[in-house]
Amino acid sequence: MTYRSVARIGRVKTPVLLGLLLGGCWCMAARCVAADEIDFNRDIRPILSDKCFRCHGPDSGARQAELRLDREESAKADRDGNPAIVPGKPEASELVRRITADDEAERMPPKESHKELSPREIALLTRWVADGAVWLPHWAYIPPKRHPLPDVGDAHWPIHALDRFILSRLEAEGLAPSPDADRVTLARRLYIDLAGLPPRPEEVDAFLADDGPQAYERLVDRLLASPHFGERMAMYWLDLVRYADTVGYHGDQEHPISPYRDYVIEAFNENLRFDQFTREQLAGDLMPEPTLRQKIATGYNRVLQTSHEGGVQPKEYLAIYAADHVRNLSAVWLGATMGCSQCHDHKYDPYTTRDFYSMAAFFADVDEAQHLTKGVDKSPTIRAPEMELLTEEERARLAGLEARLKALEAPQQPAAAASSNDADAPKAASGSGARKETEPNSSAADPPKSESPPPSDKERKKEIAALRKQMDAIHNRARRTMITVSIEPRTMRILPRGNWLDESGPIVQPEVPAFLGHLDVGDRRATRLELARWLTDAEHGVGGLTARVLVNRLWYLFFGVGLSRSLDDFGAQGEPPVHPELLDTLAVELVESGWDVKRLVKLLVTSRAYRQASLDTPALHERDPSNRLVGRQSRFRYPAETVRDAALVTSGLLVDQTGGPSVKPYQPAGYYRHLNFPEREYQIDKDQRQWRRGVYVHWQRQYLHPMLKAFDAPSREECTAERPTSNTPLAALVLLNDPTFVEAARAFATRIIASGGATTDERLDFALRQAVSRTATTDERRVLGHLLDDSRKYYQDHPQAAAELVAVGLAPAPETADRGELAAWTILARTILSLNEPLTRK
Repeated sequence: MTYRSVARIGRVKTPVLLGLLLGGCWCMAARCVAADEIDFNRDIRPILSDKCFRCHGPDSGARQAELRLDREESAKADRDGNPAIVPGKPEASELVRRITADDEAERMPPKESHKELSPREIALLTRWVADGAVWLPHWAYIPPKRHPLPDVGDAHWPIHALDRFILSRLEAEGLAPSPDADRVTLARRLYIDLAGLPPRPEEVDAFLADDGPQAYERLVDRLLASPHFGERMAMYWLDLVRYADTVGYHGDQEHPISPYRDYVIEAFNENLRFDQFTREQLAGDLMPEPTLRQKIATGYNRVLQTSHEGGVQPKEYLAIYAADHVRNLSAVWLGATMGCSQCHDHKYDPYTTRDFYSMAAFFADVDEAQHLTKGVDKSPTIRAPEMELLTEEERARLAGLEARLKALEAPQQPAAAASSNDADAPKAASGSGARKETEPNSSAADPPKSESPPPSDKERKKEIAALRKQMDAIHNRARRTMITVSIEPRTMRILPRGNWLDESGPIVQPEVPAFLGHLDVGDRRATRLELARWLTDAEHGVGGLTARVLVNRLWYLFFGVGLSRSLDDFGAQGEPPVHPELLDTLAVELVESGWDVKRLVKLLVTSRAYRQASLDTPALHERDPSNRLVGRQSRFRYPAETVRDAALVTSGLLVDQTGGPSVKPYQPAGYYRHLNFPEREYQIDKDQRQWRRGVYVHWQRQYLHPMLKAFDAPSREECTAERPTSNTPLAALVLLNDPTFVEAARAFATRIIASGGATTDERLDFALRQAVSRTATTDERRVLGHLLDDSRKYYQDHPQAAAELVAVGLAPAPETADRGELAAWTILARTILSLNEPLTRK
């Protein structure tokens, strides 16, 4: 059948059309798909979901003709002798008749829906009905299982079982995998993927010098054991849970939460089991005798957007917070879009409005009713359950101050006690912060004495005041973090159409989505802890689904695209996995390993599929331009934080510390001028914090740091499973002009001059080795040499410009350096740091 005849298919009479559709095979995409290759979840459900479910799907409020095409029993029901689908008989199926009708009034989907079926989709639906209309549950809701290893032609290529799945599919498509990448590329790839940092030349050299058969695995193990692994993995997890240092709404004030970020980093570094990781975040406060770390982990429940504005309606914002909890939890663990069922039943997936508010009820015991109080200075302060975190040094210092304070106050105790024996005497203030100022030998009946206390009393009171001031200073400096404290659960109702003013909806109790099961807790109320266990219980809960979601995202991190492209939607509107058997097998592997994340990561990055070169061949580009079959590795730009980190590593400025409060790098003056309640001015850090890793940068939701924003970091108002990748002049301008990158270029230039050798060629080789792990090419020597000469001439004629350039940043330039020469090399270093290669994982 020619393309032209296919294009006219809508005008062919139905009986003729059916004959055309049912004869032989139908040319689809780039290959001919035979009848026995049609798969319901891969080929049919996506069409029904996209074109039909809006009117014939789960949403009872929008459903037409009482027909559900998301359920087999409804789709194949008799319907008074007019069934939508008659298996094996497309000519008797109302669905086929309506999608091929000539009359626009009869044809489905209706024209006004703007969901017209393509000829290919009509052909697929018709062929499927003719073949018996085999129906399967939605792929994501079928428990995963191990699949037999497929046969492959090249038995020497696979290293792991997963390689056999990849190779089998490639061979079936008539394609071959790409050769292994060279060892330098592999080293850089592993460092970026596992540490989020580029390797230094000596690290690459060490790998190249190790010619043992286990050299690659040793490098992987070393990087997995590095504290940088947790920082790299935390970057992604913090996107998922929408971590930020500010509240988001209205004044976007800061809230204390950075210890939660450090908890995430530590959890990945320590390889905390993912099921335990889940329980600690959702319900660490409900665990038996929760540890300090488990309390900190419950900060997950508090990182949502909140309002600290004094005039908010509490009921409105409690409803907003409840919805936020459900949206995030369902996206992070279930790969679900439950937010769509807040106002009505989900239009594409089986989630109902009752499911939505029943899930919200799990969080009804989280104490978040109060978010604003006015202090003496009229500035907003946060009222939420918080915990003070003192260092060992601070605790020791406080203990010493308290001991001294107790010794000074002890002589006053007898007088205070005598006074308290008098029923009419004023009671002494109680509590650790109370001041006991009752004078010796005085009582309530005695008039106050006019004479001054003895000098010793004055000195004692002065020292007491000084001690209290020192103690207050320690408490004020201490890190604090928001935690979850369980309270008496609030009443949770279904809000009709999501309207918080409408209290007519029925009261609901905590419960999981009905189509996914039930929590067996007897007569008592289910808790967040039961919910957390259910999420990772593969036998009695949805652990298999959670494992699929996590595996798919890890595959995305290390291969550039998920086995299913839909990282945040495993529902009917999402894409079925290209390698479903591989996804299932890896999910089972994760669960059976005890939710061992490092083990799974190691399995992925030591595979042959991972080690492939990323160069696109003509054959692969023609047949698989998006690399869905994994016939090569992917190349992509670094995440925003890694762009910053790479410049700091290359320049030698990176401060290699783990954890701590969020840091504030250089930022344009006046960027916060529109922030109010209170008005504030951004204060950069003026010490080593300026050169910390990007994962520690202060995250202001309304005014995200411009450098992070230019490189597509999210504001973290919602769960972000995949960042977009843009290519705009703004990013190039950031690399050229942001003080962080100008300072890094100058520091890099200082290194080049000091350690790169005596000649220009030696220095160029040194610079390229630091930035991209190789020496300069002939063309690069020529182009960069000309740039260096031109820059030298310019700065010889403009010494003031040279002085201004090398003065950018807090890191001091060498006092003895020739400002013109340093400025010229700074321009060259700036150019190298702005190239595509130092910013691309390949």
